[in-house]
Amino acid sequence: MNIGNISIRNNLFLAPMAGVTDRPFRMLCKKLGAGVAVSEMVTSNSLLYGSEKTKKRADHEGEVDPISVQIAGADPKMMADAAKYNADNGAQIIDINMGCPAKKICNVMAGSALLKHEKLVEDILQNVVNAVNIPVTLKIRTGWDKENKNATKIAKIAEESGIKALAIHGRTRACLYQGHAEYDTIASVKNAINIPVIANGDITTPEKAKYVLDYTKADGVMIGRAAQGRPWIFREIDHFLKHNEVPELPTINEIQKTTLEHVNDLYDFYGELKGMRIARKHISWYTKGLKHSAQFRANMNLIEEPTLQIKAINEYFESLKVHHQYIPYDQSMAEVVFA
Repeated sequence: MNIGNISIRNNLFLAPMAGVTDRPFRMLCKKLGAGVAVSEMVTSNSLLYGSEKTKKRADHEGEVDPISVQIAGADPKMMADAAKYNADNGAQIIDINMGCPAKKICNVMAGSALLKHEKLVEDILQNVVNAVNIPVTLKIRTGWDKENKNATKIAKIAEESGIKALAIHGRTRACLYQGHAEYDTIASVKNAINIPVIANGDITTPEKAKYVLDYTKADGVMIGRAAQGRPWIFREIDHFLKHNEVPELPTINEIQKTTLEHVNDLYDFYGELKGMRIARKHISWYTKGLKHSAQFRANMNLIEEPTLQIKAINEYFESLKVHHQYIPYDQSMAEVVFA
C-alpha cells in the first residue's frame, strides 16, 4: 500500500505506544514483519525539543524506512512547528495523535479530547499539512463517548485537509481500553472516504486481523498491545494473509534469541543501567504465560546487574528446552497469551 508518495511493503502497522515503541522495539518489529512502526508520541512544545527524553523518542538512527513520527498537541502553530522540526530531522511521515485517551494528554485538550472540537481539528490538520512536504497521517478514536461518535465527520475533515491515511481505534475516548473494540464505525469511515484506513483495536491473532480487514474493508491493520512480548505477530499475520494458514509458533530458541537481541539493543540505546530497568517489562511480556515464569519474573525485578539479567534469561529458557522445542504454555494462562 502507499501513504502519499511513500510505498509501504505491507499493510501491517505497529501502533505508537508511550514507553514501548522506542527505536529498539520499532526496529525489531520491522525486522519481524511490520511495514510501518510509528514512534512514541513527541510533544509539540518546542521547549522540550532539547530534553533527553524527547531526543530518545526522536532518535531513528539506523532504522529501516519509513520513519513515522507521531506528534501531539492542541495549538495549530505549535503542531506545525513540531511537524517541520521532525521533518527536518529525518521524519518521512508525520502522524498526528488524536486518539490517546490518557488524562494527562486530554487534560491539555490534546489526543482524543480534540475530537470534541471539530474546527480546531481542521485548523491543526491544515496547519500541519501545509508546514511539511511529506505525508501526514492521523490517528483517532470512534468519538469521545458512545453517544457521540463522530469519527466519520472527522475522517472527512481529515481527507479534505490533505491527510494521507487515517488510523482508527475501535473505542471511544471514554472507553479507554475497556470492553471490546467495535468495527462498525471503522467500516463506516472506510465507506465514506478515499484515503487509506487502518483498523486498530483488539487485533491479537492472524485470524482476527483477517476478520477485521474483511469486515471493515480497511486497507491495513494496526497492532498495539498484542505486539508486546510477541513482535513476531507481524510475521504471523503476513503469512496468514498470504497463505491462509497459521505458521508454527516460534521455538524456544527463537524467543530466547529475540529476547536477548532486544535486551542488548536496549542496553546500547539507553546505557546498561537504564536499559536493564526498561528491559524488565519486555522480559516479562516475552515470558508471560510460559511454564514456571511467574517466579522468574518476580526474581527478574530484583536483579540490578545487566550481566546477571542476561544470565537469568539464558538459564530460564535453557530450563524450558530440557523437555520442549516449542514454547510450553501454562494452559491456565493461555487466554492471556492468545486473547
